[in-house]
Amino acid sequence: MTSELKLGLPASLGSLPADFVFGTATAAYQIEGGWNEGGRGMSIWDTYARTPGKTRNGDSGDIANDHFHRWESDLDLMQSLGIPAYRLNFSWVRLQPTGSGPLNPQGVEFYRNLIQGLHARGIKPFVTLYHWDLPQTLEDKGGWPNRETAIAFGEYSRLVAAAFGDIVADWITINEAWCVAFLGYEMGQHAPGKTDPKLGIAAAHNVLLAHGLALQALREVNPSLNVGITNIMNHVVPKTDSAADAAVADAVDVRSNRVFMEPLYKGAYDEGCFAAFEQHGLNRVPAAGALVQPGDLELISAEVDFIGVNHYHTLIASAELASQGGMPAQMAEPNHQSNWGWPNTPWGLKGVLDRVARDYSKKPIFVTENGITLADYATPEGKVNDFDRIDYLNGYIDAVGQAIQGGTNVAGYFAWSFMDNYEWAEGYSKRFGIVYVDYASQIRIPKASAYWYQNVIAEHNKKATK
Repeated sequence: MTSELKLGLPASLGSLPADFVFGTATAAYQIEGGWNEGGRGMSIWDTYARTPGKTRNGDSGDIANDHFHRWESDLDLMQSLGIPAYRLNFSWVRLQPTGSGPLNPQGVEFYRNLIQGLHARGIKPFVTLYHWDLPQTLEDKGGWPNRETAIAFGEYSRLVAAAFGDIVADWITINEAWCVAFLGYEMGQHAPGKTDPKLGIAAAHNVLLAHGLALQALREVNPSLNVGITNIMNHVVPKTDSAADAAVADAVDVRSNRVFMEPLYKGAYDEGCFAAFEQHGLNRVPAAGALVQPGDLELISAEVDFIGVNHYHTLIASAELASQGGMPAQMAEPNHQSNWGWPNTPWGLKGVLDRVARDYSKKPIFVTENGITLADYATPEGKVNDFDRIDYLNGYIDAVGQAIQGGTNVAGYFAWSFMDNYEWAEGYSKRFGIVYVDYASQIRIPKASAYWYQNVIAEHNKKATK
């Protein structure tokens, strides 16, 4: 390990408790490939990626990282890098190809082998039940705006808990309900590509209901399981102290955060939610046949074991931007590092973590995703020197330590992502991984950040073993 990789450890690393969990994360559609193997069904992303003009260069996840065939060597690499925990995703269509009926035995075998492979290598699995690959058959019946999809997800979750509850203790029900609902059904930027605000809020509520039904199912099958949900959370701040900017920031926060966090952790939508969404079908009084029905909010707000937070963006909101139409907020400090222009603002993550603890829950918080996309490349010597990623991860892990120093209960951090992969509508143009993937050859090359992260984990482990 070169000397520069031993430098620049997070300043507050020593503040992390001995049992703090470090890990990396992936999602099934982004890495697995094997789209027509092992009894796998068709998902909305299979359909979307085949629709001309929807993804960059028409890229799809048909092959992706070929993890379906290469999982053992991928886990060997993960073990060699000293990664203690891995947040992975079970593909709904690999386990239940049409979204109903019994689980596919080939899918069960694949994931049981994968989980047992993790255990054999001393890596703790955290499993996400839904990371966006809705069965196309359910989309054909209305998708997430249809309440029946939430019911189907609850039934699916019950089957998965029965099949894997003996070897997986930690579960995340839904990844990023905001992206599922609004990118998929209102903004049309993700599968299935719909553009209707009424569908957007219907999907948002039903995804939350799906979480509640899944939580209920997992609890009934195995009460000892640890269950939470992961939301993507933006840190939203007004550009100035003016009342006008504060009002715009509040409105952005509703759509970014509160429409999900309020029902999950307070059992009700707040006035800001109704101001934004009542016109599109969010009803104030639960009623049979309406979007929000009697008993929904009780299911949605049932107690979880931990809070999952994905964080990438700090947004600056202003009345001036709002008056121009379009987006009323912009990225804070857009930086030259990211080839997506995403900010490097660790203080935003600290703000989000402190807010969750202050406003919503004292339960342990896991940062289940955080990372940066760079224009990574392999040098002629076969190295990937992503020093900007090291700088980014250093700052954000330090922000976690600062939050812990202030009394916020943060239990873990998962870097997104373990390896470069299919970045949804952006295809293969964005690289988030700490491991470089040459997609044509499927060669994996640990980046400088992987060795730096290995050193961070090793330094933390020294404290844990004292």
